[in-house]
Order: sequence, then C-alpha cells, then structure tokens
Amino acid sequence: MQLILATRNAHKVREIDQILGLKFPIRGLSTSDQVAEIDESGSSYEENAILKAVTVSRHLSGLIVGDDSGLEVDALGGAPGIYSARYVGPNATNEERIQKLLDELTKVHAKGDQRIARFRCVLAVANAGKLLGTFEGIAEGKIAETARGTHGFGYDPIFIPDGFAKTFAELPTEVKNNISHRAKAIRKLKPELPALCGAI
Repeated sequence: MQLILATRNAHKVREIDQILGLKFPIRGLSTSDQVAEIDESGSSYEENAILKAVTVSRHLSGLIVGDDSGLEVDALGGAPGIYSARYVGPNATNEERIQKLLDELTKVHAKGDQRIARFRCVLAVANAGKLLGTFEGIAEGKIAETARGTHGFGYDPIFIPDGFAKTFAELPTEVKNNISHRAKAIRKLKPELPALCGAI
C-alpha cells in the first residue's frame, strides 16, 4: 500500500521514502489540490503531526502520515523548536534560518558544550479522520560554529550528531538516514505498518 505524507516538502518526502524502502512507497501532497495549506497551530510536535495527519485523512483515502519536527538548542531555551520552519518568517530561506540561529548563539556567547542541541521528530498516522498512532525519534548532538556540507536540508549544515565530527549535511545520505531523528521515528513506525494498513 502506498502511504501519503501530509506535506508538500519534497525533501521530507524523499527522505522518508528512502528510509522506508520499496515495501512502503510514499508520496506527498505536491500533486493534490484537495487539501489546503494546514495551519500548524499545535503547541507541540505531536499536536502538529496529528493535526496534519487527521486533517489530510478527512480528504484523501489511505494511510496518512503527518510529520512534525524541529531543532531544539539548549542555550536558546529549546528554540527554535516547533517554530523551526518559521524561525525567521514564512518565506525565509534555509540559509537565513541558519544564520539567525548562529547569530543568537553568538549573542549568548554559547561555546563548546553550551551548544548542545537535538533534532526531534513525531510521526502521526491517521485514516478517515481517526488517529491510529504516534511515533517519536530524537537525535542528540550540538551546533557547529559555521554551516558545513551540501547534503540534506533545513538545519542539517549546522547539526553535528553525537559520535560524529561531521554535520548531517556532510555525512553520506545513507549514514544520516540511519541515525537521524526521522529515521528513529520511522524505525518505530515501520513494524506497525502491516497492521495499520490491514486495519483500513
């Protein structure tokens, strides 16, 4: 069964498709005009992921997966958190968001261990307006002094996962897709998919 990811973010769709593998193909909403842009009004990743999945599942048939994720920086009180994609503004570039975060860390004089951070991802699965489950993954690490690497997307060029000296954007795709927050959430979801697919 093909899954539908409740997003028009092609990067997320491609990454989740790579992690899930051929057994569970997934597509996004880029070719669907049946669902309007969803207002991420939740106060947590889980609320936003559920909102996306349940809303889309009321318009499209099949198993709908909602993804909400973000970067939490301890020295910034957990910011940008659920506002990671909207940290600068609705139309800001990845480069602008990264630069703001680096500037904020400079303002608070965060060095070394003071740059501890984590990526967090929550996946919600829904069908016909009903929530079927949620799955969370976390990748611990720290923020680099400068952006490095050309792979990945979002804040990948400044996030160094624990146990590595390179940023997500410098690591090979297959490595990132094994250790990332999204990969960890998908590893929890994947064993449940046959039962979830069979329930609809």
